[in-house]
Amino acid sequence: MHTRRTHRRTRTGSTRLRATLLAAALLATACSAGGASTSAGSPAAEAAGSTEAATTALTPLPKSTPSELSPYYGQKLAWRDCGVPGFQCATMKAPLDYAKPGNGDVRLAVARKKATGPGKRLGSLLVNPGGPGGSAIGYLQQYAGIGYPAKVRAQYDMVAVDPRGVARSEPVECLDGRRMDAYTRTDVTPDDAGETDELVDAYKEFAEGCGADAPKLLRHVSTVEAARDMDVLRAVLGDEKLTYVGASYGTFLGATYAGLFPDRTGRLVLDGAMDPSLPARRMNLEQTEGFETAFQSFAKDCVKQSDCPLGDKGTAPEQVGKNLKSFFDALDAKPLPAGDADGRKLTESLATTGVIAAMYDEGAWPQLRESLTSAMKENDGAGLLILSDSYYEREADGGYSNLMFANAAVNCLDLPAAFSSPDEVREALPDFEKASPVFGEGLAWSSLNCAYWPVKPTGEPHRIEAAGATPIVVVGTTRDPATPYRWAEALSDQLSTGHLLTYEGDGHTAYGRGSACIDSAINTYLLSGTAPDDGKRCS
Repeated sequence: MHTRRTHRRTRTGSTRLRATLLAAALLATACSAGGASTSAGSPAAEAAGSTEAATTALTPLPKSTPSELSPYYGQKLAWRDCGVPGFQCATMKAPLDYAKPGNGDVRLAVARKKATGPGKRLGSLLVNPGGPGGSAIGYLQQYAGIGYPAKVRAQYDMVAVDPRGVARSEPVECLDGRRMDAYTRTDVTPDDAGETDELVDAYKEFAEGCGADAPKLLRHVSTVEAARDMDVLRAVLGDEKLTYVGASYGTFLGATYAGLFPDRTGRLVLDGAMDPSLPARRMNLEQTEGFETAFQSFAKDCVKQSDCPLGDKGTAPEQVGKNLKSFFDALDAKPLPAGDADGRKLTESLATTGVIAAMYDEGAWPQLRESLTSAMKENDGAGLLILSDSYYEREADGGYSNLMFANAAVNCLDLPAAFSSPDEVREALPDFEKASPVFGEGLAWSSLNCAYWPVKPTGEPHRIEAAGATPIVVVGTTRDPATPYRWAEALSDQLSTGHLLTYEGDGHTAYGRGSACIDSAINTYLLSGTAPDDGKRCS
């Protein structure tokens, strides 16, 4: 699934879910962007076999800026009105290829909201909601620039840049709305050779569409290049060091920056942390386990409620999962009507995505119970389809944002594919189904898409140490579905100055989601530079 965090309103449903989804979710369905250490005895650890964590650390770049990059570092931004009250926008140039700066530019969209005061201005605070593929500018304008604590907004210019290939920054496009609808309803639990061929064909069509749209850009949307773009922006904004809050995949982007530029790293908050040290298959397997952990938490809560369609107070969580899986199997045989203007029905794949979307935020559990009740007892798939559409960022007119396109483009470039063939997926199915009896099969097959990507990967698993950086705060949530807690443990251990801050709870990411303990620790760090004690726990 992707790992993004969204703060936005849609046609219906929980605002908190939208808030979590503009910064959270898509590693397994779009190929993964990192890895993690496993806990002994977990299904993912047992299945990993001889696959070990990467021992190679990301090498810092030279402290001096190469002369051929001076024009980029010395550029002046022409700020203009964004059309959103209080915000300004600009366009920044970066080299398409940092190894060959003379081979053309990429134009990156930047937005800011200036510090409101009073108090001493602390510089710029760059934010990124994750994805990869989430719009940082959308996140800034719809949440961070107006919803971050007033004291933080008073002392920092709130800033965002859409990474290359994302949203307003030369976005990668792959499929039109009609073909994307077909892609999202493709069966990802194939029962026979014919359905397997259909799934492979869908992945190939998606990949070919991306390659045809941006053949040059597709080779240069890696996380390393996006991190280098952030350093250009830091310099252009006049900041000696980067101050940054990244959620979900945004933690991988922020950690990569710290690894490349430890001497320019200021106050970094990495919330819902990823671990870059493991291969895609193991990372996807661990994330599958994370979704099972989140579902078990939902199941225990669901049966306590009077409107739970999956069981009652005497139903064990394992049986709740079996009941949901039976519902998915029924949809595989016969999709449900959903009252959709475009005639779409609720398929097994769309229903699964809808349930997964609600795992990101426990505030969405009532909405999920209602949607499941409508589907299971009233043959109405509308509620689950709406949840699925929010996850895919499908708009009311049938169009899609470029979230899924950019997500695949970055992930498939950052790491070698999790699987290279359907046969490899079949061999791994027992491990994935052990990690999650409910979601394992679908998430395993969803990990196949990078096998057909038109551009070879440029990244490999690696550790990030960032030796010499100032203290970096790494935040982990104990029952996070998309970025399992042990990833935060692993990343904080890798970073030479990592401070682990733990939220004991449900949902994806922790800052700004209701824990006064978490928010106070992070706000103090951003405003004074004092990091919380390593190992601090909040609930």
